[in-house]
Order: sequence, then structure tokens, then C-alpha cells
Amino acid sequence: MATGGCHCGAIRYDVDGEPVHSALCHCSDCRKSAGAPMVGWTLFREDQVKIEGQVVRYRSSEQGVRHFCAVCGTGLFYSNATIFPDMIDIQTATLDDPSLFPPSAHIQCAEAAMWMDSAHELPKFERFPGE
Repeated sequence: MATGGCHCGAIRYDVDGEPVHSALCHCSDCRKSAGAPMVGWTLFREDQVKIEGQVVRYRSSEQGVRHFCAVCGTGLFYSNATIFPDMIDIQTATLDDPSLFPPSAHIQCAEAAMWMDSAHELPKFERFPGE
């Protein structure tokens, strides 16, 4: 069993079982919604996920629906009955232990930020430079 939730704790969820897949999405819709260069998603059957708290839903595209916390704004879930019927995508970073379901692919790379190809070549720091 995996658990997770939003930043403020108003929404908690439990996931039972293994995901269908886990991926890093580079589409512009995900990037705009999260304010991040990519978003990690882990896809489960809806009956594997139990949600506690009131999620707000926002139709972000013709078929896509994003679910988030109305209190702190954390993006939590994505559903799309056309391409993922009876499934729900969980933003992997909202899991209490995001290492449980490592991504197995990058998706929607046609829309990736141009600098993503070289992003992993940048200098790395344990915290901030100079600390």
C-alpha cells in the first residue's frame, strides 16, 4: 500500500496494488498546470485509489480533467476517460515515498522544453551553490 497527499494535508490518498505504468510527461498542458519542466505520473485503476478530502476538478483540455487541492493548490490527479477509461493518474511527487514507482519512460517529448536534452549535464549541488 502506498500513501500520499497534498502539501497542506487536506487531501490524503491510499493506493493498493501495482501501477499500469509510471512516466515523466513533457506535454505543455502538464508543464503549465504544474509550473514545472515535466511532471511524473503513475497510472492506476480507479478502484485501486481511495481519496480522503475534497478535490477540485478542472477540465484542462477537451478530454482531460485535473484534480487538485482547493486549499493549497497541489496538483494530485489526472483523468481522461477517452485514453485512460476507469483509470487515474497520480502525480508521483505527491506520494509519501515517490521512489516506490520510478518512471519507466519519458512521454510527450515532442512538446518538451528545448533545453531538456542537456538539463542533466548541468552542475549539481546537494543544496544551494556555495553552501
